[in-house]
Amino acid sequence: MSAKHPIISVTGSSGAGTTSVRQTFENIFRREHISAAFIEGDAFHRYGRIEMEQAIVEARNLGNNHFSHFGEEANLLAELEEVFRNYGESGLGRTRHYVHDEHDAERLQAPVGTFTEWEDFPRGTDLLFYEGLHGAVVTPKVNIARHADLKIGVVPVINLEWIQKLIRDKSMRGYSHDEAVDAILTRMPDYVNYICPQFTETDINFQRVPTVDTSNPFISRWIPTPDESMVIIRFRDPRGIDFQYLLSMIPDSFMSRANSIVIPGGKLDLAMQLILTPHILALVERRRRA
Repeated sequence: MSAKHPIISVTGSSGAGTTSVRQTFENIFRREHISAAFIEGDAFHRYGRIEMEQAIVEARNLGNNHFSHFGEEANLLAELEEVFRNYGESGLGRTRHYVHDEHDAERLQAPVGTFTEWEDFPRGTDLLFYEGLHGAVVTPKVNIARHADLKIGVVPVINLEWIQKLIRDKSMRGYSHDEAVDAILTRMPDYVNYICPQFTETDINFQRVPTVDTSNPFISRWIPTPDESMVIIRFRDPRGIDFQYLLSMIPDSFMSRANSIVIPGGKLDLAMQLILTPHILALVERRRRA
């Protein structure tokens, strides 16, 4: 971790809502006049779309039916850790962009399913912000978690995640139901081994829980709305957290444990603003003092 060049890492599984969290952070940065360098987690995937499809086929030919973007082999985790380390030491580093769709292709001037060229971060930024799958990953080979000053986990309960995955894959990517289910089954070992353990490394977790029946996610036709959800917010170290203030500011919230508060799903943005702004300002103030 670095006092002079702090790093904020938001990690969550695909479809967990990390992009919405990034928007909340961007609003805080803009309001507080904080300059940030950004890393999108998929910039450190090892393969573009066509290469990934080929890699999956090759892995299955070798008996590995669980090769996925969640795992270590499909990502440049050592390179990502090196960027975190370099930024913490010097405030410098580089990233690139993955081109998801035609809108990205037009904006980034690159074909869909490919990466842009690597480019350096702007100089003189106040902090580095990462949002992706592996912001707090620890393996025998890499330890990305140790480089981040503030680690945020964003994850829905598993049935809700599967609903989001199924509906998104079928409506946005044109997958059949069986193909979407196969994608879930393929990545489950990597989810267990690489995604879940990160949420014990994070400082604050936001976990969305539906309040409607999702007992069979494979027949759901719509994603539960925020108003049909609660969010559990867990603090690894609750010391210094003014729970009474949060309870007074967030209607219908309550504490479920000494380190956890439960809020209505529609109040997530408000809760993040209230909780995260003091942490971000503390990091920036520490940097300026250093």
